[in-house]
Amino acid sequence: MNHNLYLQFYPHFERQPNKVLMDTLNGKRYRYSDVLATSRKMASTLLELGVSPGDRVAVQVDKSPEIVMLYLACLQVGAVYLPLNTAYTDSEIAYFLEDAEPHVYVCRPEVLQHARAIASGVAHVESLGTNADGSLMEKVDKASETEQVCEVSADDLAAILYTSGTTGRSKGAMLSHQNLASNSQALSEAWHYSEHDHLIHALPIFHTHGLFVACNITLINGASMTFLPKLDVDELLDLMPHASVLMGVPTFYTRLLASPRLNRDVVANMRLFISGSAPLLAETHEAFEARTGHAILERYGMTETNMNTSNPYNGKRRPGTVGKPLPGVEVRIADRESGAALAQGETGMVELRGPNIFQGYWRMPEKTNAEFRDDGFFITGDLGLVDDQGYLNIVGRDKDLVISGGYNVYPKEIEQLIDDLPGVMESAVIGVPHSDLGEGVVAVVVPSASDAVSEAQVLAALKDQVARYKQPKRVFFADALPRNVMGKVQKNQLRDTYVDTFKKEHTAANA
Repeated sequence: MNHNLYLQFYPHFERQPNKVLMDTLNGKRYRYSDVLATSRKMASTLLELGVSPGDRVAVQVDKSPEIVMLYLACLQVGAVYLPLNTAYTDSEIAYFLEDAEPHVYVCRPEVLQHARAIASGVAHVESLGTNADGSLMEKVDKASETEQVCEVSADDLAAILYTSGTTGRSKGAMLSHQNLASNSQALSEAWHYSEHDHLIHALPIFHTHGLFVACNITLINGASMTFLPKLDVDELLDLMPHASVLMGVPTFYTRLLASPRLNRDVVANMRLFISGSAPLLAETHEAFEARTGHAILERYGMTETNMNTSNPYNGKRRPGTVGKPLPGVEVRIADRESGAALAQGETGMVELRGPNIFQGYWRMPEKTNAEFRDDGFFITGDLGLVDDQGYLNIVGRDKDLVISGGYNVYPKEIEQLIDDLPGVMESAVIGVPHSDLGEGVVAVVVPSASDAVSEAQVLAALKDQVARYKQPKRVFFADALPRNVMGKVQKNQLRDTYVDTFKKEHTAANA
């Protein structure tokens, strides 16, 4: 049996060729037949470039409908799709290319020559632009369509997504065809998704939320979507009378609430508002329901697992919780050290098991083994509890992960860069509440002398070293970092000290 995820999507292409799958703000519309034809030509192009089943295809380009077609083409030929954040710097990209060893690297047209220098070990470097341009599309335009679909097993890889580790270097989470297919089916059931839904797609598509939740659930149901290049509140509001679903991060909803245009009339046609990738504040949930009559549905997922739990479609969507396990997913709260299951209401490590759980970390067998219990449960690193109504509450993060604007920021990576700067003795990076981003990144630096380094110097030094979302928004200085008797930095104390950093700035800005 062929378990290729592509075959879960294909029946809709055959059944409704004239239906619009994607439309855009510039008026361009892509029917199912258009997407099928172009993706088949892309598949043929990948084969001509020598892509074999299991080969990685790395992609770092600006959002466009053609990326969805390239993703489909990779699935069709059995390649492993590897999307990369568009904010990554040259040094970060060089690491990913060296680690993943892709056969093809696709970049923006304007950086093609530069990318070829960075990707000297990659067999083929091509470009893809937002106007169906670039060297890859030149080849696609000349290619013929291939209908052949590579036969794969359930555990064969469909994608690799890199997720940073607390030790600095990123890890490649290996996701199989079954991981992605099972999760899309579970979400379809949980969210009552159908071919009649029209999604407003304003998310990036280089991570789980925008690609494997939003695009896959649209494709597996034969639904449709409007493809937006980025978040624009007025565009979202303009589209709502003609759409049924919005998937976003908490930032989407805080910005929508800031618009006087948001009211019950403008959302009258909408069926579902979904939030994920970062915790949604209860006050945001309550304010949105008061304004629109819609309770935002919050869910819980990870790069390694796709989606795990969801607040109910029918039933109480409780602020501050991430709901109950999706169909087929097991959730348990365990003792951090022993792995023993804890009683309901007790706080411990969130652990997961199910067909959605990834295959492990790329070329890191020891790290993979360390993240799984002997009975197959994956140790998430999140701390949580299941309350008396069976809802999962995430109460903290075991590894001091910062989630800013829906993106993961791992402090150790930033701290290592700051510590290497002249005039710095040591540093600690934390996340503190931010009304727009959920958490804002803050660095606390211990200088080697009273005037050894300034905030501006630290920020300038990091500017070209890491993606913008990882860069601290503020840098504070201290004589020493708080530590416990074992010498471990007490980041909880730092978070308490700087908890009002952005509240004060927000107040000052609106004074």
